[in-house]
Amino acid sequence: QVQLVESGGGLVQAGGSRSLSCAASGRTYSSYTMGWFRQAPGKEREFVAGMNWSGRSTRYAESVKGRFTISRDNAKNTVYLQMNSLKPEDTAVYYCVAHSRVGVWTSPSEYDYWGQGTQVTVSS
Repeated sequence: QVQLVESGGGLVQAGGSRSLSCAASGRTYSSYTMGWFRQAPGKEREFVAGMNWSGRSTRYAESVKGRFTISRDNAKNTVYLQMNSLKPEDTAVYYCVAHSRVGVWTSPSEYDYWGQGTQVTVSS
């Protein structure tokens, strides 16, 4: 069982940066694939970024490639999402996710564990 708690959300101006953190609890965190999804009002939940347990495999949504970076520190049981060059369309609730299988998947149904979400609002 893994519990996920996000932090770092808030209000930021367009073009700015924001870093999200996700603290995980559970003995096998280091073997889990971790990732981030987001959901904007009136829209479906969408994949943002993911990283396998070793950090050697990462995957990003096309809309955030080159702007967002996912990283993890297994010693601290924490995964991060560095968001640069933020746009108003990045405004959403961001969720930290995890699963214990092999692969960095983009479907929400593949992820067994979800955090409560943290709001990121980008003003124009």
